[in-house]
Amino acid sequence: MILLLLGPPGAGKGTQCERLMLEYKLVQLSTGDMLRAEVKSGSELGKKAKAIMGTGKLIPDEVVIEMISDAIDLQKDANGIILDGFPRTKSQASSLDDMLLSKGLYMNHVIQLDVDDNKILKRLSGRFACANCGAGYHDIYNKPINEEKCDKCGSTSFSRRSDDKLEVVQERLKEYQAQTLPILPFYRQKGVLQLIDGSKSVEEVYEQITNIIG
Repeated sequence: MILLLLGPPGAGKGTQCERLMLEYKLVQLSTGDMLRAEVKSGSELGKKAKAIMGTGKLIPDEVVIEMISDAIDLQKDANGIILDGFPRTKSQASSLDDMLLSKGLYMNHVIQLDVDDNKILKRLSGRFACANCGAGYHDIYNKPINEEKCDKCGSTSFSRRSDDKLEVVQERLKEYQAQTLPILPFYRQKGVLQLIDGSKSVEEVYEQITNIIG
């Protein structure tokens, strides 16, 4: 099974991916993680990517497709794959389909987690974490029992991610809407796109996903 999970930043894709990987024995292929691993390993593909990155240019689609293709070949024993970070454009989606077809595979499900922008802004801009143990909290949804101390380790030191600032979150949403949303019609036409309500609880969202993939 090849699964693509889409949604704006803060929609909860990471949480759902973890559960799906555990229950269904799926492998997550994150293009960002794979790219860093290739560069670190010094492979031919990694050298090619490093040289391109050194010029400040984006990695060409064909390089990313080759990387995903190699990763899929290494996962023959997996029950399925969750793609993360690719494709982002209609051209990338078409090239990915061609590569999968060459292996006798195809995209089984494309699931879009729909969440209202205002809810995303509340979710992300309110996040903070214990600076000592990393336990996550939220100004509205998940406050520490004692607001001055971490529930897990008792530390009184907390931190917030720079990319969770309100103005940064707004820019991330704009980027997502501009870059990723245009691929939805491509997959809708192929009959593999499903939209679900990502604003519900983690359990309810997970149930919606599992009802789709069976």
